Amino acid sequence: MAPKSIHLLLLLQFLLQILEIHAKVPTIIVFGDSSVDSGNNNHVSTVLRSNFEPYGRDFNGGRATGRFSNGRVPPDFIAEAFGVKPAIPAYLDTTYNITDFATGVCFASAGTGYDNATSDVLSVIPLWKEVEYYKEYQKRLRDYLGDEKANNIFNQALYLISLGTNDFLENYYLIPTRSSVYSVEEYQHFLEGIARNFVTELYKLGARKMSLGGLPPMGCLPLERTTNLFSGSECIEEYNDVAKHFNWKLQGLVANLNLELPGIRLVLSNPYDILLEIIRNPHSFGFENAATACCATGMFEMGYLCNRFNPFTCQDADKYVFWDSFHPTEKTNGIVADHVVKTSLAEFL
Repeated sequence: MAPKSIHLLLLLQFLLQILEIHAKVPTIIVFGDSSVDSGNNNHVSTVLRSNFEPYGRDFNGGRATGRFSNGRVPPDFIAEAFGVKPAIPAYLDTTYNITDFATGVCFASAGTGYDNATSDVLSVIPLWKEVEYYKEYQKRLRDYLGDEKANNIFNQALYLISLGTNDFLENYYLIPTRSSVYSVEEYQHFLEGIARNFVTELYKLGARKMSLGGLPPMGCLPLERTTNLFSGSECIEEYNDVAKHFNWKLQGLVANLNLELPGIRLVLSNPYDILLEIIRNPHSFGFENAATACCATGMFEMGYLCNRFNPFTCQDADKYVFWDSFHPTEKTNGIVADHVVKTSLAEFL
């Protein structure tokens, strides 16, 4: 081989190594609500828990970990797709230590939102507290790995953020405090401001690769359809429209922050379209039921109302889009996560 060809080959190998280094995601770090919580609520004083049967019955070992599903939640599938690990542990779970958390950690809390008032509804972890836990985690990881290695992890990690549904369904539309002050659009703007500040704070703490999660078609959740009996239990389109509009606002926020914050790679991971497609065409994805959930009657139960003493829970959760009245089954989570990995998160692979 000619010297020039050897030189070009070595240069190509070097460039490929550089690209591989920059594309590598060593750690998955998760913030948010029950859509991504892997068990933090087990360790706070709240009624919103799922650390009992039949939750987790299809999880590895059949364990009820505190995930609001029969099995894994989207960050678990995403972490596996990135070759990191098959499941992301909850930060407050004392059966794990800093060695486990070095490659993936979840700070999410079921029932929380961008708005502090949302976390107060069911006494769960507010977003600001999730950030405080993250700062504590940063200190622990620096003590464990040293500053240089830890800072590299913070910089190269993929941050998954999934929030907002509870702000509307468990706060704005149920409790008059916010709705008496804000119109829906004003409340969306209020939440967008919190999202901006949150992403900016993570950026200042070293985060560069971030995924901001959009809202699902929340008017099609079984719990909401149950309350819509006068319309034949169809999806509540008003709620779906709110979700679409808020996602549009988040997309604009993502575009602006990518321009404002040097070096940031922020994407919007929007589950709305893929989840709505599953709900409208369940048979195309191998499901039999999208209107009611697997657990209990499938209409309004979640948490303690969905327990092993309820005789109505289905035998095969894979036939259902939803596990309980608010949360998807493991199969649905896997489909949504796969869609997100192949679209918005593809640039991080």
